[in-house]
Amino acid sequence: MAEISDVFFVDGMRTPFGRAGEKGMYWNTRADDLAVKATIGLLERNPDVPKDRIDDVAIAATSQTGDQGLTLGRTVGLLAGLPQTVPGFAIDRMCAGAMTSVAMMSGAIGTGMYDLALAGGVEHMGRHPIGSNADPNPRFVAEKMVDPGALNMGVTAERIHDRFPHLTKERADRFGMLSQHKAQAAYDAGRIQADLVPVAIKDAEGAWSLATEDEGRRPETTMEGLAALKTPFRPHGRVTAGTSSPLTDGATISLMAGGAAVKELGLAPKMRLVSFAFAGVQPEIMGIGPIPSTEKALRKAGLTIDDIGLFELNEAFAIQVISLLDHFGIADDDPRVNQWGGAIALGHPLAASGVRLMIQLAAQFAERPDVRYGLTAMCVGLGQGGSVIWENPHYDGKRK
Repeated sequence: MAEISDVFFVDGMRTPFGRAGEKGMYWNTRADDLAVKATIGLLERNPDVPKDRIDDVAIAATSQTGDQGLTLGRTVGLLAGLPQTVPGFAIDRMCAGAMTSVAMMSGAIGTGMYDLALAGGVEHMGRHPIGSNADPNPRFVAEKMVDPGALNMGVTAERIHDRFPHLTKERADRFGMLSQHKAQAAYDAGRIQADLVPVAIKDAEGAWSLATEDEGRRPETTMEGLAALKTPFRPHGRVTAGTSSPLTDGATISLMAGGAAVKELGLAPKMRLVSFAFAGVQPEIMGIGPIPSTEKALRKAGLTIDDIGLFELNEAFAIQVISLLDHFGIADDDPRVNQWGGAIALGHPLAASGVRLMIQLAAQFAERPDVRYGLTAMCVGLGQGGSVIWENPHYDGKRK
């Protein structure tokens, strides 16, 4: 008989994130190969996990076409050397794809159906720009269900500024600048590199090299420089390239396990799942999505926002994060939030990003036994939010 089980995030790894487009480091690298590299890296780092015991592989992508199509979980599993007996599937919740992969695998593990699962995501935004293969139903606009601007994420970010005028451009600029500075400080301290899987890459001339770090960082960012940037989504707007996540290529993967498997195989999990939730909001202001999903996840967990000691919030746009912080009464520069920078500096390869948040939170938990609970949360295109609350297995109850 299947039994209700605890769910653990055992480990997670990712490729370095590259700038999308012809000048980006992955222009000549296939999307599925990015996911394969991340998966091989994770399996090599966890040799005590028998490959034939993995119950399923869930790999998300937003644009499921070309080298990002063909049931990614299955194809990536086979290409990464998993036995043919291990099944897999693809999943899509736009920006929250990998987060949804983790949530769905966690549901299967928690009900005792699965013991071990791989969950992650990949996005090659250079080869497959958002919406490039989509044909939205004309009823959305014709019947005024959704404003045409709802499909332009930058426009939705401008609308949050409209709705909350006290969340000024200057506050967003400062948040964007600090993301760059924190990400570089984390790199300088060697905190990011441990979870990156190097990827062999080929340039336009056919020369090979190794991608070992995130390509899009701009640690030299200043407030003066940000103030001078154009506002591409609206004349005299407030959202700039400096307060938006860049278009990015990359892949992430995590190993999830149930309590019995952890015990049997002698695994050392990095986080325990407490609760997860997804919620819908107006597509026109999709950036506020993680507010209701976080409230829902907190309710499910029997916790309040004050119980959360570390936050990893996806920086699709600076305004999106500070709107959530403002809602919960948290300062823009609260040290619990995105300690090692976020997507503005590191990049946001749509469906891959959720597991990047988890990888960073897991690494921070290991350094902070004084923190019991952490939150990973993100906004989702077409008006959704996703939130997952985690418990720190290293928690010792001692205040710092």
